[in-house]
Amino acid sequence: MKMNLNPLNKTISPFFQRLRSGPAIFSSVLFVIATIVIIYNGNERYINNINGYEAGMVADRDIIAPAALSFRDEEATQQRLEIALKQVPAVFWFSDEANTNMLNSWNAFCDFADIHAEGSRVAAKTAIEEEYPGILSGETLDTYLAASSRSAFRDYGAEALNTIMNSGIFSYHHDEIRGYNSDFAELLRFSEAGSQREIVFYEGIITIAGVRDALREIARAMNVPVQFKNIAVDLLRPFIRENVFFSHSESQKSLEETREMTPPVIRNIELGRKIIRKGFIITESEIEELNALYLASPKRDPRNTIGNIFLVLLVFILFVVLLGRKIVGRDMSNSERYLLAALVGSYIIGAVLLKNLSPGFEGFPVSLSIPTALFIMIISVFMGTRPAMIIALALPLGAYFAGAFDNSSYIIALVSGVAASTVLHKAKNRMSLIKAGLVIAVVNCLAVIVVMLIRQDSIYTYPAMLFWAALNGIACGMLTIGFLPPLEHALNAVTPFRLMELSDLNAPVLKKLFTTAPGTYSHSLMVANLAEQACQDIGANALLARVAAYYHDIGKMDNPDYFIENQTDHNRHDEIAPRLSATIIRSHVKLGVEKALSLGLPKDVISIIAEHHGNSIISWFYNKATEQEVTVSSEDFSYPGSPPRSKESAIVMLADITEAAVRTLNKPTASKIDKFIQQLFEAKIDHGQLSESDLSFRDLEIIKKSFVRVLTGYYHSRIEYPKQQKEEKDE
Repeated sequence: MKMNLNPLNKTISPFFQRLRSGPAIFSSVLFVIATIVIIYNGNERYINNINGYEAGMVADRDIIAPAALSFRDEEATQQRLEIALKQVPAVFWFSDEANTNMLNSWNAFCDFADIHAEGSRVAAKTAIEEEYPGILSGETLDTYLAASSRSAFRDYGAEALNTIMNSGIFSYHHDEIRGYNSDFAELLRFSEAGSQREIVFYEGIITIAGVRDALREIARAMNVPVQFKNIAVDLLRPFIRENVFFSHSESQKSLEETREMTPPVIRNIELGRKIIRKGFIITESEIEELNALYLASPKRDPRNTIGNIFLVLLVFILFVVLLGRKIVGRDMSNSERYLLAALVGSYIIGAVLLKNLSPGFEGFPVSLSIPTALFIMIISVFMGTRPAMIIALALPLGAYFAGAFDNSSYIIALVSGVAASTVLHKAKNRMSLIKAGLVIAVVNCLAVIVVMLIRQDSIYTYPAMLFWAALNGIACGMLTIGFLPPLEHALNAVTPFRLMELSDLNAPVLKKLFTTAPGTYSHSLMVANLAEQACQDIGANALLARVAAYYHDIGKMDNPDYFIENQTDHNRHDEIAPRLSATIIRSHVKLGVEKALSLGLPKDVISIIAEHHGNSIISWFYNKATEQEVTVSSEDFSYPGSPPRSKESAIVMLADITEAAVRTLNKPTASKIDKFIQQLFEAKIDHGQLSESDLSFRDLEIIKKSFVRVLTGYYHSRIEYPKQQKEEKDE
């Protein structure tokens, strides 16, 4: 029988229960509000129409720039790009295969000549001409075969070939390299150490047509007999092939890299500058500036408003509906989706509403009026550092595209958000939020200084701006402290701060567990130690595992004497039927879940309580029942939960069974414990209890070693005192 273990059904407020039934309604309300805010957003000065202005005509009125603007000069940028592309060299590559083939051909020729030179010279010459028809003149062959040092010609030829091969014999057509640098090329060599590039000038490269001249120079410079020098060109030329080839792909890659690296030509328009002057002839440059200003200016055009509305809708879809596991690293719950939707919607709506407000002086960044760090720290606490970092990048960008932020506001909000996403990493108490607020205040001040230096603001504006920057950071830390407790309970969420509170062993329920079921209490503490250490070793949530282990057996408080760890004199199960015993044993899971729900424990903790036995069979009483009854259903002797669906839940299960089982070992040693735990793990795997937990075999090995280390330290051998030794002898 499966239990409904969703803690949201009983622990969250009625408001959130209504939201749970219709996430689309909640998102739609925020979307409608954001739409209204965008539609009725304050107007700005704009240039409505530039029709009728052409280069060469006389302007009939002045047109003044309503805002500063930087724009890309497309024509100048294209000219710069064309010049840059013409400087890109064509890329050629060395072929090691061609080099090998040349040397192999030369060695094969020498081998063939050596074999036939053992007979008469005439026969050798005839054989060579038949094997290599037309490539060597008779005079060259006569000189080669008659040379007294012919045996050394092989090495001379290889040396000459290596020299010319290293220089490279280039193969290309002029059509291939048209459009690239006409003076030099780039040569790509591959070796075991990697690729190397060098510049070669076309005037110095060797082509197949210039091989003879190159060979002649090489032979002349070699310290070899005159006989070899005289025939070196004719002897080696037939074996030389092109070994450097044009690389179209690498050349195109160089062109693409140049396109990407070539910066555009940026032109600036200052605020208040006359773009068009009445009575003067309009130039091409002025038309370009007018077009750029028109395109950048806000328009009374419904398409702009529609675009902003769709932008808000897209943000909601991406961060609330479509994403989840990719941002958080797991599937988000409905409560987390609501939280994320509310934060995203509130941020964008608030930014748009506040964009025209300032605390008293011109140039005040809107982002200093918005607690960006508060939004990000809430996400960091509830969802983790990674989603907080992603949202920290996305929220300021969304406000920027919605028109709420200028460059200064965007930079400050971005820096503040990114800092907020990291300052709470591994934070375990609420005092960390105060420290985080101070850190964010310092970061905000640094961001403001950077922005003011970029804007070249007056030195007299620094104190006020720095005050607001520091106040923003400190306020975010204080507000986070205020918002967290109600959000934790309303969303029934697991946060490090709430887990630290639940880990207090002085909690009433844990004190009651100690009083009514001391054996279970001791067992829970040991399970917590095992689970926490194992989670730390594999990178899981160690604090969640520890807290869940403390509470995993609170269902045993109702019938403590029926559990072996609490029994002292006799076993109560000896007095009742095995079917009833199994019912009592298995009921502690359901009772534990009910108690956890009444205590308002986080849903992740409740899930672990429900899953810490999975749906495994209570084998002792099942086997005993089969001895007494003819027909026994395994379902009647199975725990009512489901296999663990998280690493932490699986580790608590393994720690629970391990701690209980190791107690039965006589004089446990590290090797005994290791083998015993391995058997326990294999049994859980065979029964499919770990199939949904995402634990890998590597994780299981690490967990086993962690358990062995902890248990070995706990069950270490102790010295027997003389009195104990005497009592043992008397026995």
